[in-house]
Amino acid sequence: MVKKAQRVTFFILLMLNIHYCPAQFFPLKNYQQNYFIWPLDLTPEIVANFGELRNNHYHMGLDCRTDQKQNQPVYAVADGYIAKIKIEPFGFGRVIYVNHPNGLTTLYAHLNEFFPELEKQVKEQQYKLKSWSIELTFSPNQFPVEKCRFIAYSGSTGASQGPHVHFEIRDTKTDKALNPSLFGLPIPDTVPPTISRLAVYDRNTSTYEQSPKLFALKKLDGVYKTKPELVIVNTGKVSFGISASDRCNGSSNPNGIYEAVLYLDEKPVTGFQMDNVGYEETRYLNAHIDYKFRSSGGGYVQHLSQLPGYSNGIYKKEGSSDLVILNDTNTHVIRITVKDANGNSSDLQFLLKRNIPVEENKINAAVVSTPQQWFHPGYINLFENENILFYLPANCLYDSFRFIYNEIKPKAGYPVYQLHNAGIPLHSYFPVSIKASTSFPDKMVMHRFASGRNDYEKAIPVTNGKESGWFRASFRDFGSFQLMIDTLPPVISPVGFKEGMNTGKLKQLVFVITDNTGDIKNFNATLDGNWLRFSNDKGRRFVYEFDELCPPGEHELKIVAEDQVGNVTARVYHFTR
Repeated sequence: MVKKAQRVTFFILLMLNIHYCPAQFFPLKNYQQNYFIWPLDLTPEIVANFGELRNNHYHMGLDCRTDQKQNQPVYAVADGYIAKIKIEPFGFGRVIYVNHPNGLTTLYAHLNEFFPELEKQVKEQQYKLKSWSIELTFSPNQFPVEKCRFIAYSGSTGASQGPHVHFEIRDTKTDKALNPSLFGLPIPDTVPPTISRLAVYDRNTSTYEQSPKLFALKKLDGVYKTKPELVIVNTGKVSFGISASDRCNGSSNPNGIYEAVLYLDEKPVTGFQMDNVGYEETRYLNAHIDYKFRSSGGGYVQHLSQLPGYSNGIYKKEGSSDLVILNDTNTHVIRITVKDANGNSSDLQFLLKRNIPVEENKINAAVVSTPQQWFHPGYINLFENENILFYLPANCLYDSFRFIYNEIKPKAGYPVYQLHNAGIPLHSYFPVSIKASTSFPDKMVMHRFASGRNDYEKAIPVTNGKESGWFRASFRDFGSFQLMIDTLPPVISPVGFKEGMNTGKLKQLVFVITDNTGDIKNFNATLDGNWLRFSNDKGRRFVYEFDELCPPGEHELKIVAEDQVGNVTARVYHFTR
């Protein structure tokens, strides 16, 4: 018996050190190679790749380095025509969409000025529509472009945190973003991904009702191993998560991984691949990661199995289940293969054993027997009392959890209603209704706060059954909520400019608009009675660059700002130029 056990142990250890060449789990891609050139006349380098993990979304393209400078020329990567431009605060900032004859669209974002003919057309339309924020579409013959044609200067507009060009490739018909690294772009990459951590979950219960069992990893003979190599679990339903990253040659910047596949005794079970993602799907990142673990400061862990509320997307399973099902107490071999888009791969291998059979966890029975305390994916979940009412739509949750509610009534100020906490992600908006003790119907605002973040939404009067005095607003996160009255107008603050000054040495006028409830609903500026274009690229800053519309002489500038409940501030300034 001793010799037999030694032979089994030797066989398992041998398996852990074999280099496998398994069949392709995901279908091979057939994207056109070398059709697109690099969009910049600079050494091709990236600071972020497709599928990189971000707050509430995947990164949907490549962030191309611009040597930390703005106003680098940006070029069309293939023949086509400019189909659309968009200018918006935050988001992409200034962005160009180019349609190509191969059925694909390329996108170039965070730009500064477009090429002169396009810039002129955009400015004319902004003045015609009296709106800096604008979206314009064009026919194929209006702005045709050839490969290598200059189309814009790089910048850092929108939600950019520094100079770069965000570049995407999309399917023109579906508008799905495709992984640009699969098109043969000239980015050197022979570096395999790094796997830094393994997480183990008991899938007899919700992932939100447990903390994962974490294992540090060591790399031996080119293969990552757990410490210890034998992972023991007390459940027959197991799933895994990993912390992993990738990088390109000559870069220390950690990027996202492309693919991960889990094998049980060398048979594929489940995996995910960052091939294509639609913008309507990108928030499912919150189901792909252990959101609760991340929100508590634990970093990113990517699930290898779908959560119950995740619709089909980046995942694939081989059989009827994407979980590891252990129906015995034998020792099994687990291998997780992680790849980048260039085919470089790394393996994590370890042994898995279910402990002596124990009674399965009773969480699921509790879920059924106490439905008022539990919220479940795939169902409409409702909570109400005499002060507050809300429901979650059926597509709102990714996994089950026990809902927690608290109510705080301070001696002064507005009551606070705590709806669970921000550690549970929500996929869609949900309506919250609160009963007001006193109300000012046109000035009611609902305030949500959690983890140092504050959100404000205009609250609309509603009737809760037969009772009036309720107000409703919609949010996308749990937290603490209160209903408040807002009668304070916005504050207009000029920067480096004052009444009556000579602006001959200024290149621009800058105003910062603030409000006690956050966003400004409307901003309007007129110069000598005519609408004047102010940009609003970075939130509260409104900027006018002096141009031919402000000739030499005396001028009157009127600034009007309105918040979301209609409080208005107007200021009039006089200056000479």
